[in-house]
Amino acid sequence: MRVLFLGTPEFAIPSLQALLNFSSSDFELVGVVSQPDRPAGRGQKLTPPPVKVLAEQSGLPVFQSERLRDNPDALQFLREKDPQLIVIVAFGQILTPEFFDYPPLGSLNVHASLLPKYRGAAPIAHTLINGDTQTGVTIMKIDEGMDTGDIVSQGTVAVEENTTQGELEDLLAHQGAKLLIQTLPPYAKGEMRPQPQDHKKATYAPRMAKQDAQIDWNRSAPEIHNWIRALNPWPTAAAHFQGGKVKIWRSRRVEEIEGDSRLSGRPGAILALGQDEIIVECGQTTLLSLGELQLPNRARISARDFVNGINPRVGDLFT
Repeated sequence: MRVLFLGTPEFAIPSLQALLNFSSSDFELVGVVSQPDRPAGRGQKLTPPPVKVLAEQSGLPVFQSERLRDNPDALQFLREKDPQLIVIVAFGQILTPEFFDYPPLGSLNVHASLLPKYRGAAPIAHTLINGDTQTGVTIMKIDEGMDTGDIVSQGTVAVEENTTQGELEDLLAHQGAKLLIQTLPPYAKGEMRPQPQDHKKATYAPRMAKQDAQIDWNRSAPEIHNWIRALNPWPTAAAHFQGGKVKIWRSRRVEEIEGDSRLSGRPGAILALGQDEIIVECGQTTLLSLGELQLPNRARISARDFVNGINPRVGDLFT
């Protein structure tokens, strides 16, 4: 079976590597389609996407395009490779039927949630924002909707209390690759019957934006903690302190305190400075421990180094 792979970022690498390792007399990876090279880093140097790098290292032909829709060159590449199946992992573009319906076996997508929950561009971030303790990956058939295709297979993953977006993304990327390889042989033989999603249960996970970074200290500590880990590594939760912006990379929930004499009634106020933490009051009389912070144009530092370098005091306010 000839397989064409569509993917772009680091999340797609485990699946591409698994397909490379899986290629045999029964399966052949015939090419890769990826997004264009883009400026990256402080120097804004034109940088190829991770999928392109691995594909070229493996000797696979690569086609890059800003837009596959109404693109005759893309369709020509598709016809030349003549795949029997397309595998899509975090490609970043919506495909048209003339592309995803071309292979006899259709197109399979690896999605980082248990569909129909969290359709859209940011399922991992929204999993953490909502404090879910379980998530997973879904392999579905592509159709014209936004993650609305029939489900071929699913696998679950437990979510720990302090797991960040980056950590969960890595976990799900490898889980997705494993599930993909388990799914391909029986799917190709017609032994798996895709099941329609229950569209009434669908929820959506829109893309996060830089303006989402600002912490609202009036929210409860569990909500703020989930927000901080959901935005790590991007766009990274942030607050203002002593007239400057501070990124907050890691936090830890502290047992709720009701009627404690230390509570000031000022969400964002520092209540205590420990060896390795900064205890901050949040809304609904809850407390949050800040563990890792970053000043502008500085490296990430521990709460201890922040206290020693900035010399905050009890009563100072994060806003």
